[in-house]
Amino acid sequence: MTKEQFTLDLTIDRNSPVPLHAQIANPLMELIQSGKLAPGTRLEDEVSMAQRLQVSRPTARKALETLVNHGLIIRRRGAGTEVTPRQVHRPMALTSLKEDLQREGHTPSTRVLEWSQEPAPDNVAAMLRLEPGATIARIRRLRLTDERPLAIMTNYLRPEIAPSRDELGARGLYECLRDRGIEMALGTQQIGARLATRDEAQLLGEPEGAALLTMQRTAYDSLHEPIEYGSHAYRASLYTYSQTVFA
Repeated sequence: MTKEQFTLDLTIDRNSPVPLHAQIANPLMELIQSGKLAPGTRLEDEVSMAQRLQVSRPTARKALETLVNHGLIIRRRGAGTEVTPRQVHRPMALTSLKEDLQREGHTPSTRVLEWSQEPAPDNVAAMLRLEPGATIARIRRLRLTDERPLAIMTNYLRPEIAPSRDELGARGLYECLRDRGIEMALGTQQIGARLATRDEAQLLGEPEGAALLTMQRTAYDSLHEPIEYGSHAYRASLYTYSQTVFA
């Protein structure tokens, strides 16, 4: 079923000091930020917009690019222009992504892509304080929110504490570990950004080379023993970190 297309009811004021592209972008921005244009709403393309509002195509393109740069719309070749889905705003804390999503009112789900036992890469062995080449459990999952792919999560744990594939398909990693009497007390993590590979883009429903947020985390128990090391990649179009800072 084709989505109904939204067209902005607007009269361009050519005598205004406000640039033409801003006269188009600003009311659209207000409609999206106020929630009057719901996530997933399809907008008209730049050619149609230019013809209807009697502006140049570069002007219409610049208006839409303004909204893209603010993270308010997504433009995809062959799929059109849509208002972005509601973003996930996650605190900088040692928490479970699944539980964070549930607290924000999202509906999370998981696909376990890989579950294997293999020799630990040198960097993972060092993070988990294991001998080089020690056997570890490697788990790779696709986390979805409201049926939209959100993150690719790769975790490494000692095999004797690793939850099973079936457990991880239904529950979060930290929840499974708590059932084993393992409580996370602190973690160290690094936040970064990079471009999506072809495989990641296909899994996340993004074009190859789309922006990803990344996180590498080592989590420790109350005795400061390392429990798991994770390397995660998130869709930048859906996901942001938030942190409170003090002067």
